[in-house]
Amino acid sequence: MHSGVLINHREMPSQDDVRDSDGHNVRGEGLGCCGWTLVIFSGILVMFSFPICIFFCIKIVKEYERAVIFRLGRVTSGRAKGPGLFFILPCTDSFVKVDLRTVSFNIPPQEILTKDSVTVAVDGVVYFRVLSAISSVINVSNADSCTRLLAQTTLRNVLGTKNLSELLSDREEISHSMQVTLDAATHSWGIKVERVEIKDVKLPLQLQRAMAAEAEATREARAKVIAAEGEMNASRALKEASLVIAESPSALQLRYLQTLTTIASEKNSTIVFPLPIDMLQTFLTKGKYSRSTTSEIL
Repeated sequence: MHSGVLINHREMPSQDDVRDSDGHNVRGEGLGCCGWTLVIFSGILVMFSFPICIFFCIKIVKEYERAVIFRLGRVTSGRAKGPGLFFILPCTDSFVKVDLRTVSFNIPPQEILTKDSVTVAVDGVVYFRVLSAISSVINVSNADSCTRLLAQTTLRNVLGTKNLSELLSDREEISHSMQVTLDAATHSWGIKVERVEIKDVKLPLQLQRAMAAEAEATREARAKVIAAEGEMNASRALKEASLVIAESPSALQLRYLQTLTTIASEKNSTIVFPLPIDMLQTFLTKGKYSRSTTSEIL
């Protein structure tokens, strides 16, 4: 037996494999003999027509843009070019500009059936940006359109597992769940979903009326309970006040004077003739005495 080295051909990268900034494999410089012949011929053509072809060979990309260069249909390097100047061969090279700025779009209102069988219309807004220019060009035909369609289906799938009460109260949790789901699905496209927000939840008109009637009935019931509690507390306070007045006869006179002061402070045409409480008590005692004498005579 002899010792050897086990080589895994699946893990050994070929000479044509180039990785982008996220580690995805892209095709590299394996052009072959015919490809290199065309590249050399294109270079010679550029040299002979130097003053004129310089305007076709030098390109400029802005600070927020990147250029993915294809040479004979293959990506020239493992990273996108830019910002600034870069050089291409006019006959063999082509490039695609990719915007790296954050893009926002509105999710159209979606008719969704919630977990408790309520039909609602929900719309939202998504913020995303291109994280890897090469992946957004070679892994998907139109990253912007695919992200928009995926956002609509994700909105339906996530909200379909929620009740109406959860949909109205837990918007932040639902938005975070959608953001994580979209970010995981678009990672291979070189897209980074930064934020997802639910804008509006439109309920059916009949359901709105039913919820409004329920809320109004709840408020009325709470108001009646509060009023009943106030009456109960007031009656207890009046009972305690009557006990205090019964213990001290002068307190009734003070309360009487306070009532007169309150009436006099208002601007009205009411005329009040104050009478002492003791005078009234004498009349009351005389009335009781006359009644008792008449009953004895009878």
